[in-house]
Amino acid sequence: MKKFWTLCAALLSVVSVASAQVSSTSAKLTCCSRPTAGTNATEAFAMLATNEDFSGGHDAPLPYTYEGQGEMIEFKTTDGQTAKAFEIKSNVRSDKYLFVIHEWWGLNDYIKKEAATYANELKGVNVIALDLYDGQVATTPDEAGKLMQAVKTERAEAIIKGALLYAGPNAKVSSIGWCFGGGWSLQTALLAGPKAVGCVMYYGMPEKDVAKLKTLNTDVLGIFASQDKWINPEVVAQFQKDMAAAKKKVTIKSYDADHAFANPSNPKYSQKYSADAHAAALEYLRKNFKLKG
Repeated sequence: MKKFWTLCAALLSVVSVASAQVSSTSAKLTCCSRPTAGTNATEAFAMLATNEDFSGGHDAPLPYTYEGQGEMIEFKTTDGQTAKAFEIKSNVRSDKYLFVIHEWWGLNDYIKKEAATYANELKGVNVIALDLYDGQVATTPDEAGKLMQAVKTERAEAIIKGALLYAGPNAKVSSIGWCFGGGWSLQTALLAGPKAVGCVMYYGMPEKDVAKLKTLNTDVLGIFASQDKWINPEVVAQFQKDMAAAKKKVTIKSYDADHAFANPSNPKYSQKYSADAHAAALEYLRKNFKLKG
């Protein structure tokens, strides 16, 4: 009888461990709204690359070549290396900078076009589209997923810090990004410290560390989609609670749309909601940069 109960205990232990492993795997592959302890916000978002629904919801971008204003620049990063970015300088001397952060595709010509759009709409602001992939650009969802997962937090932060040094000690910096870049837009505002004057994040993973959020020097405009299965309403609601706990202001605009609704190459693209969100972002940036007209 003693052997019987010993066997039962052993079987129960095996079942419990297996159940925990399945539960853990499920948590990682669903929406990453509750990342494992110790996982930061950007790494939690990168986990989505393993989710077939997430990857399948992003059509490969159509071929496009940007031929407008701006040029590629190179600057030193705080890890002793260099990084590149696409810059459109203001026509007048200015310490105001908008950092544009790409989606999971990388710094492609679509992002350069987006940077040019903001440069034309925000007179007196220098626009820099950062490259967190160090020159690599994806053309398929599989490539994009691998690049997003390969991003090292330390390297990305070194690039952003290098860009902040490039902007200068008197820089006033706002950031904007989509998807992968949405989460990094918020991280940029955190890294910018007193230089930060604005932050727009499109359906990116919010920072969950209230202690970090307390260091924000700016309010945040968060643009989200209520049908988003990953950065879902629950994640957004928690972000609002965390910002309130940090005593920081966040304005949430939520659209009855799906993830990446502002990307024309996405099958869930909404021209109506994309235009409205862009107008809101533009108004916010003009106000925070204290631009006239």
